[in-house]
Amino acid sequence: MDPNHAILFEPVQIGPKTLRNRFYQVPHCSGFGTEKPWTQAAHRGMKAEGGWGAVCTEYAPFTPDTDEAPLIAARFWDRDDMRALRLMTDAAHRHGALAGLELHHAGNHAENNVTRYPTLAPSQTASDLHAHVVAKAMDRADIERIQRDWVEAAKRARDCGFDIVYAYGAHSYLLMQFLSPFYNRRSDGYGGSFRNRARFWLETLERGKEAVGDDCAIATRIAVEGLGPSGIRLDEALEFVALADPYVDLWDVNVGSISLWSHDSGTSRYFEEGYQLEWTGRVREATGKPIVGVARLTSPDLMAGIIRSGAWDLIGAARPSIADPFLPQKVAEGRTEEIRECTGSNVCIMKVDGFGHLGCVQNPTAGEEHRRGWHPERVEPATNASTPILVVGAGPAGLECAVTLGRRGYEMVHLVEAEPELGGKLRWIRRLPTLGDWGRVVDHRAVMLGKLGNVAVVTGKRLSADDVLDYGAATVVLATGSRWSGEGLQANTHEPIAGADPSLPHVMTPEQVAVLGKRPMGRRVAVYDAEGYFTGPGIAQLLAREGFEVALVTALAVVSPISDLTVEGPLLRQALHDAGVRMTTGVTITGIDPWRVIGETEFGDPWSLEVDGVVLVTQQVSDDALYRELAEDADALAKAGITRLVRIGDAVAPRMVSEAVFEGHRAAREIELADPMAVRPFDRERRVPAVELEA
Repeated sequence: MDPNHAILFEPVQIGPKTLRNRFYQVPHCSGFGTEKPWTQAAHRGMKAEGGWGAVCTEYAPFTPDTDEAPLIAARFWDRDDMRALRLMTDAAHRHGALAGLELHHAGNHAENNVTRYPTLAPSQTASDLHAHVVAKAMDRADIERIQRDWVEAAKRARDCGFDIVYAYGAHSYLLMQFLSPFYNRRSDGYGGSFRNRARFWLETLERGKEAVGDDCAIATRIAVEGLGPSGIRLDEALEFVALADPYVDLWDVNVGSISLWSHDSGTSRYFEEGYQLEWTGRVREATGKPIVGVARLTSPDLMAGIIRSGAWDLIGAARPSIADPFLPQKVAEGRTEEIRECTGSNVCIMKVDGFGHLGCVQNPTAGEEHRRGWHPERVEPATNASTPILVVGAGPAGLECAVTLGRRGYEMVHLVEAEPELGGKLRWIRRLPTLGDWGRVVDHRAVMLGKLGNVAVVTGKRLSADDVLDYGAATVVLATGSRWSGEGLQANTHEPIAGADPSLPHVMTPEQVAVLGKRPMGRRVAVYDAEGYFTGPGIAQLLAREGFEVALVTALAVVSPISDLTVEGPLLRQALHDAGVRMTTGVTITGIDPWRVIGETEFGDPWSLEVDGVVLVTQQVSDDALYRELAEDADALAKAGITRLVRIGDAVAPRMVSEAVFEGHRAAREIELADPMAVRPFDRERRVPAVELEA
């Protein structure tokens, strides 16, 4: 271990519990909850195995009138839920970590669409998160009942094996709604003055401390700066911390609110590592109790510096712990160069909230620990290690495949890339404005390849079909990627755009702009985005920085809707606006002339724009010619001794980088199977009645 990092491995006392080190996985959503208890246990248990001193659940509703379905939570209503989450506490303890439960009530952000109970809030206010949700103003009986339910849930948490019990007030949920005058318009003893607004939270903590404080650490999570109207200011937060300090063993601090979650789980595009310290670093002024904060930290040097400064006692992580569950162990063993650094792309959030199951662009095993049995640091040894393997293409899929094959112990793996540089499309994507940290996908795998003596890397060599046949490999994996359609194929028409030809000076593809430096002859350029993610906006910002007059035109209803799933949509659109990019939505471009683009609006009206050039961000198409040429000549493959020809990543179908990495990993793990890329069932955690089924 680097002596500078030794401070990160000091134990820390939080109430009646002791953390073995200063690495703390703060509560974060996963899509597992109590619906997938074995997956939940395997995912959190993996982090405990990797050295995290504590692992926490996602938010845990403790009463049925706080329902945010279809979002999946660690529901904690009764003994049935205790049985499900006991798997997690056992997994954490098995590896020496403490387990935390984030008891939660959403207040007026609970839609209750499934449970159908009235939404509760301090006052009868409409939700600023969900349309058509108006809360019931809580009366004294509601207040007493919620506090009683929280205490009973805290007791169940203790009996379930949890070491840390949260009163969750961050992200403008119920506790913060009482504290914030934006939500709290009461005139009784729970409203008005700051101390009255703090009363509900203080009473809840006091009762919880009395009930389980001898057995569990009491934590509370608070956004110390709302950064908008729905939260509180820093000076108020410090006042609250001083008031509540006698009842709290651990302060979990962040910034923002549920409507400004983009400022808490800030993407790397707009927030630097450690950015929350501007506000959370002030909490020490109000308490001597342990403090944990977050800010997408991946640098052990920065972590150690924060601890030495006294700002925090614990290094909190959600996204970095997903990207690398073994980050603490790698720091302890002096292997910091092997850390899978979080890219800050927020694909994990998109996977959880959009698709209901955690995933990660850096760590293809995240969310697969139970259902596929994958471990991030261990892979099954090769069954026939002497098999020579050729991987063609060093983009995200090919890089991950080659690294994993090397880790499995294959004696002769060759990774051959046509370009002089590794990375595939990430070679130029990482050079677009604000996307530099996405290159960590390439950087990590380049480091790992350098440590694998059984993997040879060849760059600047484009292989033909004859080259592949003559190479001497028995298994060939083709990861040749994809390219943007130069003829403007798009979802709205499934047809080329009239006049689209990238050989013309006024028609460009993203690769021509970003890699070859092609530019229009004049200053007016349209970027036509039919994809809806980062490429169109990235190219638009690049050209705007160079002084072009840029119009971003999209066929979609909003610019970059995928970015809304990664909680950066509003920030992205603000950045485009600030860069002077004009945005037009709901327009399908159908024709290109040398001096204009033409199309129609979503209502069928004709539309046109005078420009000097257009960049077509329409549809990607697979570069699969090499695969097809080889696959169509079975006799040549047999003569060359090639027994497996596998195609992965964008060469199969253009997808997100996270899916290319996942597919490269899966191919390497399953390469010995007769058809490595065949579709196979995995564990779905189906609930089976506790009776024997008849044959």
